[in-house]
Amino acid sequence: MLKSVLQPLCCGAVAAALLGAPLQAQEARETVEAPNGFAWPRTPSLNFYGSPGLVDMPSAEMMPDAQFAPSVGWFAGQTRMNLQFQAMPWMSVSFRYNALVNQNPDRLFFGFETYYDRNFDVRFRLWDEGRYRPAVVVGLQDFAGTGLFGSEYVVATKSFDPKALPGRLKVTAGLGWGRFGSYGAVATLGDRPSFVGGDTGGELSYDQWFRGDVAPFAGIEWTYGKWGVKAEYSSDAYTTETRQLQSFERRSPLNFGVEYQYTRQLRLGAYYLYGSELGVTAQLQLNPRHPATRTKLAAPTPVVPRHTWAPQEEQWSAAWADSGDRRLQVRDLLAEALRSENLVLESVTLQGTVAEVRIRNPHYRSHTLAVGRTARAMSRTLPPSVETFRIVPVFRGQGLSAVELRRSDLEALEFAPEAAEAIWAVAAMTGAGPAADAAILGDGLYPDFGTSISPYASPSYFDPTLPFRLDVGLSFGASYTPAPGWRIAGAINQRIWGNVAQGRRYPSRLPAVRTDFHEYARYDTTLNNLYAERRWQPGKDLYARVTAGYLEAMYGGISGEVLWKPVSSRLGLGLELNYVRQRDFDQRLSFRDYDVLTGHATAYLELPKNYLFQVDAGRYLAGDYGSTFTLLRQFNNGWEFGAFFTITDVSAEDFGEGSFDKGILLTIPLGWLLGKESRNGYGLVVRPVQRDGGQRVAVPGGLYGTIRNAHQKSLSDQRARFWE
Repeated sequence: MLKSVLQPLCCGAVAAALLGAPLQAQEARETVEAPNGFAWPRTPSLNFYGSPGLVDMPSAEMMPDAQFAPSVGWFAGQTRMNLQFQAMPWMSVSFRYNALVNQNPDRLFFGFETYYDRNFDVRFRLWDEGRYRPAVVVGLQDFAGTGLFGSEYVVATKSFDPKALPGRLKVTAGLGWGRFGSYGAVATLGDRPSFVGGDTGGELSYDQWFRGDVAPFAGIEWTYGKWGVKAEYSSDAYTTETRQLQSFERRSPLNFGVEYQYTRQLRLGAYYLYGSELGVTAQLQLNPRHPATRTKLAAPTPVVPRHTWAPQEEQWSAAWADSGDRRLQVRDLLAEALRSENLVLESVTLQGTVAEVRIRNPHYRSHTLAVGRTARAMSRTLPPSVETFRIVPVFRGQGLSAVELRRSDLEALEFAPEAAEAIWAVAAMTGAGPAADAAILGDGLYPDFGTSISPYASPSYFDPTLPFRLDVGLSFGASYTPAPGWRIAGAINQRIWGNVAQGRRYPSRLPAVRTDFHEYARYDTTLNNLYAERRWQPGKDLYARVTAGYLEAMYGGISGEVLWKPVSSRLGLGLELNYVRQRDFDQRLSFRDYDVLTGHATAYLELPKNYLFQVDAGRYLAGDYGSTFTLLRQFNNGWEFGAFFTITDVSAEDFGEGSFDKGILLTIPLGWLLGKESRNGYGLVVRPVQRDGGQRVAVPGGLYGTIRNAHQKSLSDQRARFWE
């Protein structure tokens, strides 16, 4: 009965959508006002696969650019945990982790009572919705996994504002292959290889794409205020779940759902699926451009024009620069002014008309903001004769870049229209170079000894017996800095609770360079690292680092790195060489008998829209040779989201499960979460499976990230923050 009622409704609405019938088509906009005053965002809801869609089927909607959407759904004994990211306005990517409970009393599913499957999706928008034209998307589901959920589809969606119905009506129709072509097929396009779940997985299933049976699917969604109602006709027969796993009985192709927008970020849903099952979802949608809380930032001290406090001509004399005592006095005044802005004076070089100030920025995410506050501090403390300001951000004694400003421009443009654009138009950016011999170091900076106590978390993902394991504890750190560019640092970890050591052991045909991480997790008190580091600039646009000691929990040795990166260039070239030996499992001072020479040549390229493309080529920890390709999208507030894959001379069979190394990279800045300035963030690497091929040493303090953040593109992209 339900099928006979719903199918004509879907077909009629779908025909209207596909033919472009002018049923009060709504133009795209950010929010829709309900009569009760609630403004709900135009963010599409997600289906059980975590993609924009209906209940189980996809739609042709796209999330707002850069949207990050974790979600979880459960029905019929299976749980789907999804990570969806809108990488570009026209492309989204996602990672999914599925847990399927086996209810078949006769045999296990590939040897597991609960089978866990990992897969990746990608979706491309062919064209956006117009007044009479539906949006159209083509998608590949599980295109690089085991293929259990492998599907391809072409789908169209149209939105309407019908006069007879308040709120918004969205109509979707599409054609599916693979799983989405397994019920109600209307045609067949070639032969489609069958799923082979016992294989290593991880390889592109291009031999399946858009092949085999083709079946239609359709559905409607109505939203009003915080509520949404969905109904769909599904083309997924759920053959594996109903026949092999016996997890539920599929009685109908119709699915229904009700969803509630609890907050702007959180959406909850309840569903009746396939005529026999109840399901629930929770969808969390975040966007780097919309912080969780408003950032609280102390107001800057304004520029004080010289003519207001030095009206007499003799006050503008440069004779003060000849006095050592006067230069020290100026240094101390400037250091105090910077301290009030949460900045540290590294050194200052004072001449009659020029001053170079080197600063540490331990507080602000934006170096541009730090440069702006430094410039204002200099305007209040330096003698009137100083006209040229040269401001150099510094990290561990290494100058990153130099911003040159005229003091008169600073005084004239603070309250000018488009002040940020105006001051940046007259600023110059160059390489920092080493500090001058005449530079006066900040008082009491060297030698410096510091300590810290912070929590740590060490996760382990996708163990077949328990998908998520975690060790948590406290990290006790200490550092000693005897002079600029030199540093000795270490950390002792004390585990408080954890279960990583109880995880699955992975057999390997390669040297166990990472797969024995469970052995390292058996010990509560460990020396996480202890190393000495030297940073310097050997030449123009060149940066260098040497690090020696216990570099990370599993390896110790010596590491050297050289980076060529001009301030104004979007291209950077690096070379790193490491000789390391594997540490004993107890992570004290002793080593095991495995050592290896590794190294990589790296090219970094800053692309438009804040994308960073990185290629590493060289030798990895297991002695394999190959390359790693990384694409990372970065945001000025510290968010980062990207993915990588590594191809080496290790075959898929020797590599083992997953076929090759790959993963997702995510960094969430602490300031974005807490609403206050911070340079710290929480970063994680999610690998579908941890194997030994394509692995590198985690050397602390790599050069490129810290240097790039203070170069021309990053500083210019954040120029609006100069006056904050």
